[in-house]
Amino acid sequence: MTSWGLRLFRLHRPLGVLAGAMVLLFVACVFGLLLDDRTLVNAPLWAKPFKFAVSVALYAPTLAWLLSLVQRGRRAGWWMGTVFAVGMGTDMALLVWQVLVQDRPLHFNHETPADVLIGNILATGAFTAWGATAAVVVLLLFQKLPDRALTSALRWGTALAAGGMGLALMMFSASPAQQHVLDGGGKPSMIGGHTIGLEDGGPGLPVLGWSTVGGDMRITHFVGIHAIQALPLLALALVALSRRYPVLSNELVRRRLVWTGTVGYAGVIAITAWQAMRGQSIVRPDVWTLAATAGLVAVVALGAVLAVRPAGVPDERHALRGF
Repeated sequence: MTSWGLRLFRLHRPLGVLAGAMVLLFVACVFGLLLDDRTLVNAPLWAKPFKFAVSVALYAPTLAWLLSLVQRGRRAGWWMGTVFAVGMGTDMALLVWQVLVQDRPLHFNHETPADVLIGNILATGAFTAWGATAAVVVLLLFQKLPDRALTSALRWGTALAAGGMGLALMMFSASPAQQHVLDGGGKPSMIGGHTIGLEDGGPGLPVLGWSTVGGDMRITHFVGIHAIQALPLLALALVALSRRYPVLSNELVRRRLVWTGTVGYAGVIAITAWQAMRGQSIVRPDVWTLAATAGLVAVVALGAVLAVRPAGVPDERHALRGF
């Protein structure tokens, strides 16, 4: 762990500081979940900090690694990483203060002027982090890396992650009940929410908190932002598997498989968003959701089969049997 931390600091010190802080917060949250039975909006008080700590602890070193691959515009990339670290670090500090110290909801809270101010600062930090990630997408478009499959995975993964961050905006629209209060000249204490079709605070999955009775945009947001890890990991896994399956030693095959994986991942984002917007729980899919999922699986499977059958791959038939 110490060696990993030193490498991360050498890659990008501000992102290393952010990741280290998230590891400490993660440890504190584990103890909090085990020893503190307080709840907030019908969920364990430490659950939200726990989830955010894990997510940011994964995101920060991934972004640092991506920036280490940037040759053209390296200085601009360093500043984008720093902007991300400051924006996300500010949001995490506000989360700890509002949730763990004040014992008050963080997102969508309009109960007091202080809550509104914290929400506005939070939104600024989130937009800052999103803008920095989008800028990294642009930088990666101009980089020439040795492995074209990994290049595609990095570009598409970062682009989908930026889109996943943007999808969070959909959660800040007033629910029908909140809009009714606003239309009547009132001021609801909460504006926006994670759950579609119901108010927040209903039954949810353990730890994750995703609604089991209504649509939940957190799922789409979560899936989207972690494309930045998933697709590069796919590309690296294909390289590792190429030692066992010769067909994967062909760079074109790996690149096509990455494209197929990108289509599949984007499809998951689209289906979970569509499901949530119809007020449907992730654990209660209807026939249309199941049909769309089956269609996506079929498209990805067909794409994978076609990807490993390029012309000119030596011993293709033998390699396909092994694959």
